[in-house]
Amino acid sequence: MPPQPKPRPVADPDQLAALTRALARLSGGDPAELRFGVAISGGPDSVALLLLMRGLNLGGLEAATVDHRLRPEAATEADYVAGLCTSLDIPHVTLRSETDVQGSIQAGARALRYALLEEWRQQRGLDFILTAHHADDQAETLLMRLNRASGVAGLAGIRECNGAVLRPLLSWRHADLVALCAAAGVQAVDDPSNQDMRFDRVRMRKQFSEAPWLAPPALARSATLLAEADAALDWAAAQVIAGWPDRSDNCVIRSDEWPDEIGWRIMRARLTGFGGDHNADQSQLLAAISALRDGRKVSLGSITVTPDRTDPTIWRIAKAPPRRK
Repeated sequence: MPPQPKPRPVADPDQLAALTRALARLSGGDPAELRFGVAISGGPDSVALLLLMRGLNLGGLEAATVDHRLRPEAATEADYVAGLCTSLDIPHVTLRSETDVQGSIQAGARALRYALLEEWRQQRGLDFILTAHHADDQAETLLMRLNRASGVAGLAGIRECNGAVLRPLLSWRHADLVALCAAAGVQAVDDPSNQDMRFDRVRMRKQFSEAPWLAPPALARSATLLAEADAALDWAAAQVIAGWPDRSDNCVIRSDEWPDEIGWRIMRARLTGFGGDHNADQSQLLAAISALRDGRKVSLGSITVTPDRTDPTIWRIAKAPPRRK
């Protein structure tokens, strides 16, 4: 891509004020006292986020682009983003992994991307990583998960805050971010994978665009409410555990007539506290609970859960024995 002139600064005080409020709410601190790293692909959403952050004139702002080496154009696009950051006086780095994307292209690339960004964040001493997910992304995610019969946890969609990753633009529309780039005189990168119908999200986006009666901000708000419900259910599960006499012993689960929506969260909390490798999702945990209530031992990765011989209402967590050769 040819070099572009220095972008015009974002001049809309309402947009800058909205971003400042979102950063303060999600970080729990004063944005002026924090160091942020922007994950920027070069697309209009992430470019708009970078321009907005530059407009806040915060110190310690940096940017990073992840090149998965999946497309020959990716290296050129990363160089273009580096030039854009230079014109904005923002330090930039291109992150490349020594390992290839594993499994599903989109899921594998996403996992690798966040791992690289977290490593970069720690190396640079940044407080948070910012991504440019917006209301249209959230709406697409909610509809995709509805189509997969997801529960409350899945329907909570893209989280505004996930560890050190913040997403301050979830209430913004994609069209507004594109307009912001145009107003700044910036031509964003066009990733052809966004038109690749092999991907679920691309197919959903096409269907979404052909249904003007859908309201992305309302869908995004529904996802936010579901995230709050998800957090409330986690709190309820924690309260159940807090009432146990052996609550500090992560090797013990006390079976009770709790609803399944609470039960799998209790088991997840106990397995997480115990440690080990299990990676069990909601459906697997519910299946394990059903088996345990029938008096059967279950294996979850490197962990076993077994009903107590003398009291089957107590389930005991242990490391699975080593496999025989």
